[in-house]
Amino acid sequence: MQSAILLLLSAVFFIAAYFIYGGWIARKLKINDANKTPAHTERDGIDYMPAPRFVLLGHHFASIAGVGPIVGPIVASQFGWLPVFLWILLGSVFIGAVHDFTSLVASMRHKGKTIGAVMEHYLGPLAKKVFLVFTWFTLVLVIAVFAIVISNTLVATPQAGTSSGLFIVIAVAFGYFVYVKKTPLLPSTVLGVALLLGSVWLGIVYPLSLQYNTWIIILLIYVVIASVTPVWLLLQPRDYLNSFFLYIILAAGFLGVLFYRPTVEIAAFTGFHVEGLGWLFPILFVTVACGAVSGFHSIVASGSSSKQIEKESDSRFVGFGGMLIEGVLAVIALITAIMLTKTQYAAIGSPGAVFASGFGTLVSALGIPASSGKTFASLAISAFALTTLDTATRLGRYTLQELFDGKKGVFSDFVSNRFTATFLTVAAASFLAFNKGGTMSIWPLFGSANQMLASLALLTVSAWLAKNAVNSLFARIPAVFMFLVTIAAIGTLIRQNIVAGNLPLTVISCCLMATALFVSVFAFMPGKEKTAA
Repeated sequence: MQSAILLLLSAVFFIAAYFIYGGWIARKLKINDANKTPAHTERDGIDYMPAPRFVLLGHHFASIAGVGPIVGPIVASQFGWLPVFLWILLGSVFIGAVHDFTSLVASMRHKGKTIGAVMEHYLGPLAKKVFLVFTWFTLVLVIAVFAIVISNTLVATPQAGTSSGLFIVIAVAFGYFVYVKKTPLLPSTVLGVALLLGSVWLGIVYPLSLQYNTWIIILLIYVVIASVTPVWLLLQPRDYLNSFFLYIILAAGFLGVLFYRPTVEIAAFTGFHVEGLGWLFPILFVTVACGAVSGFHSIVASGSSSKQIEKESDSRFVGFGGMLIEGVLAVIALITAIMLTKTQYAAIGSPGAVFASGFGTLVSALGIPASSGKTFASLAISAFALTTLDTATRLGRYTLQELFDGKKGVFSDFVSNRFTATFLTVAAASFLAFNKGGTMSIWPLFGSANQMLASLALLTVSAWLAKNAVNSLFARIPAVFMFLVTIAAIGTLIRQNIVAGNLPLTVISCCLMATALFVSVFAFMPGKEKTAA
């Protein structure tokens, strides 16, 4: 079978879904540009700042994409291409895009507050507190794990170190000229992307070789600065420019599949159980992760993107559309895996290497040397991970601030300060980041916690819609499905950790299970919706 058929089918399906299903949900949510968004009503020039829809899509897409939609489908392909392909299509449209879009709008309708704040209004203050604690610890894990992934990548690919540093300088210059000097967006973008590509070339010519611990320190210092700096100066322009890496990967990968026309080399379905992965249910759905749905997206949507929406109609473009673009990336990543035989797949090793190698092979059909394509893909992967890292830090700061928001006292005032909240978030992550083995061993647990966030966000949205007399089945059904998936996944991890005698992870798994069950009681039981004082 030709992989090009799978790619074309997914593209047609996603385009139709955006206009038909996305439009239907927009009408359900009563999207109206006459309503002023928090970017205008709460504008402060630091976190709240209206952004053009394409700039915001770049920031949002670069933040949510990361390496998840690349790594997840490649790892899950061991179950066979068919279940992964179907889950990417159906999950992206009916769960992931719904999750991202509704989370964004729910936050937008509540002054740009996070899903935790929305939860307080409809499920009560106690549910909000537990959810925010759950969210903050998940973000600490994101920061720690991605710091390790990026540091290892920069050690293995020193060319990416130089490029990453230059990206930041270019982004700051871009933000300054666009927002302060009012330089037109189009010529600024053309020049910015040209400089971005030039920095890739400079990275190849002048690689920066540093030790792992040195990179960890540099990254942690960087995310502290990125968290407290006005969003328009660094985070937003860096993510916007960095999104063009994603677009280039998408365009070149799409055309490469069409021209190279790789055949599918693995079986459509290999079995319900895969050694080293586990059972199809629930592991497939947790492993594909961002390729179909991710709770991290709701934190980005409600914690950052909702504060920058210029007009309400942009929310479908950014939220629903951003997830579908990520679905296309997930399909391309899947193709780079299924175009290999089982022996070739095993010989390459890591999912990132599989994608880089496959991408290089695909773009060779476009006249680009395979080695250059492989290097570019490796550099892009490290750039994707860096956008997730700095966004997660800022969101961790938001979450901690919101946890203590409205409380009186010296301690609350101290913790809710943006500098203190950032420092505490990064300090917790650094403790894990310098313990490589310990942090990476929590990855399966982090994946489950991430998907549980998606379920809880959808349950919160369902409560909000129900309170406003809107039929919420389009959000509640996905919420229940994801809840069952992640409860099963966490239950599996509890059993595995007990058998392995891993007491710390057993305790953490049980705490996650208890927290999820606690919050879900407020969402599932009728009559629990209430407005916080």
